[in-house]
Amino acid sequence: MRQVEPNKLITVFGGSGFIGRYVVQLLAQKGYRVRVAVRRPNLALYLKPLGDVGQIQLFQANIRDAVSCRAALEGADGVVNLVGILQEGGAQRFASVQAAGAGLIAKLAGEAGITRFAHVSAIGADEESASEYARTKALGEEAVLKAVPTATILRPSIVFGPEDDFFNRFAAMARLSPALPLIGGGETRFQPVYVKDVAAAILAALENDGARGKIYELGGPEVFSFKELMERMLEEIRRKRVLVSLPFALAKLMGHVAGILPNAPLTADQVELLKTDNVVSDEAREEERTLAALGVPATGLDSVLSTYLYRFRRTGQFERREA
Repeated sequence: MRQVEPNKLITVFGGSGFIGRYVVQLLAQKGYRVRVAVRRPNLALYLKPLGDVGQIQLFQANIRDAVSCRAALEGADGVVNLVGILQEGGAQRFASVQAAGAGLIAKLAGEAGITRFAHVSAIGADEESASEYARTKALGEEAVLKAVPTATILRPSIVFGPEDDFFNRFAAMARLSPALPLIGGGETRFQPVYVKDVAAAILAALENDGARGKIYELGGPEVFSFKELMERMLEEIRRKRVLVSLPFALAKLMGHVAGILPNAPLTADQVELLKTDNVVSDEAREEERTLAALGVPATGLDSVLSTYLYRFRRTGQFERREA
């Protein structure tokens, strides 16, 4: 049952990121006023044209600062929290961003009486995980539901789309390197989910009473091994590369070394994540806590991948398949 009516105000934390731009655009298309809470509004000006004049407001806020977050929530009818990091750097730590930060936003939202809250976590969130990323995602979920019991938690598998950090990263590596690593033999399974489907799920979480207080796992229509995803990517960019199996132990050692670099291509924590399949659980399917349960048809990988990976071919969109 729809409760949040168009022209209401939705505050989106982290709206300038990969998923955020699609969430902001969809909310604007549906008639909502959108307040995008980001650390650097001057770097998010590209969001403004996604809505009508004045419909999308950029607001300076830092999830480590209660005063700015409280101001960002003033007058809001709903909240979306998309803030998360894939690796630590500077003041951006897993614990402060994904656990404490999520908890602060939810606490302030609860104090403001806001009950419509969509929080994006990740498949694999687990307080017992060896990965700090996964542990802090789970702690963030716990903090959100404690402060706002009606919040909806959304756990996507790897998210793909034009600005993704998965296919684009490996395709860029394939342009320069004759080989690509298959960590752990490339057997880890993934269920890639399209970014626009994730945005639609977030909208449904805000609007539907039935989603309140639930945890959804979001995956696409197909499951692939890491090796199969690399093969699919290479096929799309028309390049032949050697796929080299890399044992977890060696990959973790390399991650420790590379992890000290800014924008490291691999960290030890990411290697830990790769030890666990990243797919929708049987429990979520049985309890109907999936994309389908939110009324969102899952988009297949093949229908989208070619629309943005062509730029990694030798001659771009003019590259022809070999006969």
